[in-house]
Amino acid sequence: MSIEKITLGAGCFWCVENIFARIEGIVSVVSGYADGDIINPSYEQVCNGTANHAEVVQITFDTTLLDIETILTVFFAIHDPTSLNRQGDDIGSQYRSTILFHTTEQQEIAEARIAQLNSTEEFEQAIVTTVKAVNNFSSAESYHQDYVTNNPENKYCQLVVARKIQKFLSEFSHLLKSEEQAISAA
Repeated sequence: MSIEKITLGAGCFWCVENIFARIEGIVSVVSGYADGDIINPSYEQVCNGTANHAEVVQITFDTTLLDIETILTVFFAIHDPTSLNRQGDDIGSQYRSTILFHTTEQQEIAEARIAQLNSTEEFEQAIVTTVKAVNNFSSAESYHQDYVTNNPENKYCQLVVARKIQKFLSEFSHLLKSEEQAISAA
């Protein structure tokens, strides 16, 4: 087993965490805050913009089972990387699209992927995703961890997150952990 981490911001972390936790080779996914001005901000500080942090997930993965290219393919498919400081109805810099790399190899791969997507005009507009070294990461409060699973009655989860998860499942079912594959086939 060879372990790496990457930190990604793609809007509300509840959805991103739930999707990546389903993928074979993902060891853990932690919802949190990063790329801001203060250490260990609260959810309220992030939401009101005083911390300048993004909602992110820190993904730990086994590189013998999953590569960074696949992670980035999923990342760019599950959100709008051309929308500045916004994902759907979630508006604010805390919802920015960002790749916070942990290695120079991750940086190079992310920058090359963005250049490739822009050159092929896969998206109608240019990608605004930032690529930076991870800084000031802290875990979100415990109630944010595994939020979708623990709060299935939440209207945001039912209306917004469920749609994104279904899109992911229809496009990436081949990436699911074996127990997820069995559940989705049933």
